[in-house]
Amino acid sequence: MKAKVLKTDREYKAALAYIERLMDQPTPDEAELDLWSLLVENYEEAHFPIAKPDPVEAIRFRLEQTDAKPSDLLPYLGTKSRVSEVMSGKRPLSLAMIRALHHGLKIPAEVLIEEPKSSNKASRPPHRRLHATAAK
Repeated sequence: MKAKVLKTDREYKAALAYIERLMDQPTPDEAELDLWSLLVENYEEAHFPIAKPDPVEAIRFRLEQTDAKPSDLLPYLGTKSRVSEVMSGKRPLSLAMIRALHHGLKIPAEVLIEEPKSSNKASRPPHRRLHATAAK
């Protein structure tokens, strides 16, 4: 089978079958296997993208992985009230918090900078000063 960029579902399925045949050989050609794996990976990234997780969900997941509690976030977020506000979605992560969580808990920064999926911004009333200036 000739290697080429996969553009259709049919080509993708054929590539998967070819990889399986390569792997079934007693001594598969590693270079060819690597090439076909990259072609399949490229197709999957383009056609089956995986959305980045919500920042708070990522933090919860890391806490669960490390058997930690929300109180263990104090060094990264500052105070108990900030931890509570961030974990409930009432406060967005600041740049300093993102950096601290990224370095301390090894959560990818690109995940932490994502917009929260359940943002409370829309339900907050506008600031009073904005109302006062808008009325003038």
